[in-house]
Amino acid sequence: MKTGIPQPPIDTGKPHPARVYDALLGGKDNYPVDQAVAEHLPAEARTGAFQQRAFMNRATAWLAGEGVDQFLDIGTGIPTAPSLHQIAQEIVPASRVVYCDNDPIVLRHAEALLVSRPEGATDYVHADVRAPGTIIEAARRTLDFGRPVALSLLGLLHFLPDDEDPYGIVRTLTATLAPGSWVALSQGASDVNPERGEQGTDEYGKGGIRLALRTRAEFARFFEGLEVVEPGVVTAPRWFRGTVAPEPEESGMYVAVARVP
Repeated sequence: MKTGIPQPPIDTGKPHPARVYDALLGGKDNYPVDQAVAEHLPAEARTGAFQQRAFMNRATAWLAGEGVDQFLDIGTGIPTAPSLHQIAQEIVPASRVVYCDNDPIVLRHAEALLVSRPEGATDYVHADVRAPGTIIEAARRTLDFGRPVALSLLGLLHFLPDDEDPYGIVRTLTATLAPGSWVALSQGASDVNPERGEQGTDEYGKGGIRLALRTRAEFARFFEGLEVVEPGVVTAPRWFRGTVAPEPEESGMYVAVARVP
């Protein structure tokens, strides 16, 4: 994959959510400022990062198994194996995947690590979710929006406070999708362990990152007009399809998958 995008400079003096997430997962592509935030977050933040990653794996595999062969992943983060396209193309080799993130370090890794199978395609869009129209326009290079697309925003919504119109952003993106498309979202919870949630919000805030945790009901609003599939809006470890139910596990991360009618 060749992005053809000029390489913007990386600000190593300011933490970025993608790099903090990488640090939580034990990755190496982060800086001391990112590690400092990760180290002071409650232990539940690290657990939630792994739970969310596992949800992405399960949801992508299920969607590919349902015949989905186009994916738009916004808020990609630093590539971690297996990447979304690897999961999808293992099931549907001709799958076409577009990744999007606004962290320059993700762009640096995209050309080397987000490489498609010959039968399919991958592309990378360096853009901010707050400009959904820009993302869709660039994604059209690879995806056919006249056919179903699986849109995912994982680990992203809780970095969009209400004054940045997250509900409007999601509506703009889903309005572009053809009937039969899918939407997979995750959201840090404010009503599972409020004390830990406040601690996480404070620690991110010290790094200049605004965290917007939400209740289950507030998260469910993102799916208005969509058809949420079973098991519904649940915590990440409780989302599974066609597999043996996992052991109950505490989680402060809500997830759901919905179909565009």
